[in-house]
Amino acid sequence: MSSAQAQEFSLFGGGSRGAGINTYTWAFNYQEGLGEYFAASFMWLNEGHIPDHHRDGQAVQFWGRLPLANRQFVLSAGVGPYRYFDTTTAAQGGSYADVHGWGVVYSLRAAYYASNRWITQLQLNRVQVQHGPDTTAILLGVGYQLDAPDTPGPRDWAAGSTTKVTHNEITAYFGKSIVNSTSSPSAFAGAIDYRIGLMKYLDLTAGYLHEGSSKIARRDGLTTQLWLTRAFIENRITLGVGVGAYYAINENENSASPGPGSGKFSGLVSISGAYRFTAHWAARLTWNRVVTHYDRDSDVIFAGVGYRW
Repeated sequence: MSSAQAQEFSLFGGGSRGAGINTYTWAFNYQEGLGEYFAASFMWLNEGHIPDHHRDGQAVQFWGRLPLANRQFVLSAGVGPYRYFDTTTAAQGGSYADVHGWGVVYSLRAAYYASNRWITQLQLNRVQVQHGPDTTAILLGVGYQLDAPDTPGPRDWAAGSTTKVTHNEITAYFGKSIVNSTSSPSAFAGAIDYRIGLMKYLDLTAGYLHEGSSKIARRDGLTTQLWLTRAFIENRITLGVGVGAYYAINENENSASPGPGSGKFSGLVSISGAYRFTAHWAARLTWNRVVTHYDRDSDVIFAGVGYRW
């Protein structure tokens, strides 16, 4: 067998049904093989807009898979925990609430490996959560094998790295912040961070985040995160998922509800991809989810340019 390359990145879109309502759904998915018959994946899932519920979140799934037809056709079944964020109509008081909780995602998938790079997929998801409606969805997906094997089909294991994915990198970002409310007000946002590789696949970032001034609030502060990071295609492409903390130095309220967040710690969950177009310069896209305990969750979506050394 050729060298084991098993990293797959996929985009899914389709329809979902929950609480008797039809809506859309979409997802990003990254998968690595864990032997011929098993795999693990990370998914950012958006379940669309059910009345009084706008829910999305991150899921980690473990898969059993059965390769058929010379490994070009693969049937899989997956299950794993789902950390969700649900913008709901508040029962009392304010106009909305950001509800956090845990659930489970069950999945069935049929995948056809059309070439050594491209994959077409059909997936069925069943989502069950602690609070709110359960959903069932069917999605079509297009996948790409980031480090291509010699022939079509999944590979057993991802190739290892002999060096750190990251050494040192400083990046400036510009983009948009979107408050997770029923009206979803947005604002121009910016950030800067320093990234250092602690181990081969583990990075640490520290930075400053300015979320701009929306109709609801203006917030900025200090961030730090740990990242699981992988490099592909001769180390030109990197993908990573980060988890950490965000300390709000300032928050000026532009509305009476919910309450202020100055001096408050929040969680920060992010996905990021970079393209290294020279030995020292890289372009980066990052999607941050600010997770608060006072109903002020937000999405901050950035494009940035970084210098590496």
